[in-house]
Amino acid sequence: MGFSAFLFVVDRVSRSLRQIPNVISSIRILLVAPIAVALVNHHLTTTIALFGIAALSDAADGFLAKRYGWQSELGAVLDPVADKLLLATVFVALAYLRLIPLWLMAVAVVRDGIIVFGALLYRYCIGPLVARPSIVSKFNTLCQAAFIMAVVGREQFAMPPAWGVMVLGALVLVTVVISGIDYILIYGRRALDVAGPRTAPHAAAHTASHGGDRRP
Repeated sequence: MGFSAFLFVVDRVSRSLRQIPNVISSIRILLVAPIAVALVNHHLTTTIALFGIAALSDAADGFLAKRYGWQSELGAVLDPVADKLLLATVFVALAYLRLIPLWLMAVAVVRDGIIVFGALLYRYCIGPLVARPSIVSKFNTLCQAAFIMAVVGREQFAMPPAWGVMVLGALVLVTVVISGIDYILIYGRRALDVAGPRTAPHAAAHTASHGGDRRP
């Protein structure tokens, strides 16, 4: 094997390894349906196991992407889509089973809907949007995952205590509202930052075209 062939193989292997986080995110998306089916059919131990695997996969793909520089445009879309699809589906299923209040499910799902709609609107009207979850958004995801595990765990094993579930539910509500407002402000600031440079040349050209027309 020549040196150029060796470099080609190394490059191909490197490209393949970069896809590992995307594969993990795709597996998490594929787990959404089995988790929802297990939950609705009240197979709660299975639900906890599958949801735990999904949560670990979320931590794994994020760690690998950052540790080895395996970030990609596809991964920037797959990872948040997998998280939102999983959490929203489970919240809907829990509300259907009357294990959580309908209004809490609605708040969480509407928040994700606003984020997705805002990102699509930004992409269509302005341009590509680099998705970087804020700290409060990451904390909200953690709170939602912990709340789901607590609700299902209490239903199946009578633990954690009711007050613990209530505290996690309150944290979910607070962080959902704060992170939703935070995303709206982020989209708004970025839109203004992009729109500003675009309107400035137009205004300058308009001023220049009328600057010589000075009538007494």
